[in-house]
Amino acid sequence: MQTPYELLGGEVGIRQLANVFYDVMDELPQASSIRAMHGAHLEEIKQKLFEYLSGWLGGPHLYHQKYQTVCLTKPHKPYAIGPAERDQWLMCMKETLRRIKAGPEVCEMLENPFFGIADAIRNTDDAKCPGERGGQACDG
Repeated sequence: MQTPYELLGGEVGIRQLANVFYDVMDELPQASSIRAMHGAHLEEIKQKLFEYLSGWLGGPHLYHQKYQTVCLTKPHKPYAIGPAERDQWLMCMKETLRRIKAGPEVCEMLENPFFGIADAIRNTDDAKCPGERGGQACDG
């Protein structure tokens, strides 16, 4: 069975995923809360997401090699991340997977893990808007 890293096209595909993800976040007004957590320029965070996802999806562990950790809670700690922000992130990832034409196999494979990672970063239960699990990684 192929890893998500392989199914998404290896290094080139994961870099595209990271870049398109932040382009989507930048474009969608529904993601304004999480976009506001980032600086004006997104190049550095696109690179970090690429490095993280590379290892997380089954490829080279670039983020760990560079930062000696894969902890995501510490860098997100300064931001209030509740169910609404989690769902915005998931909405952006779902749209990203659609735009990069990820196949149904990889979408199904990533749906629950993406929800799990987005929910693990949550550091508050305060919902800024009604949170539904509508931000799933892919349509069923």
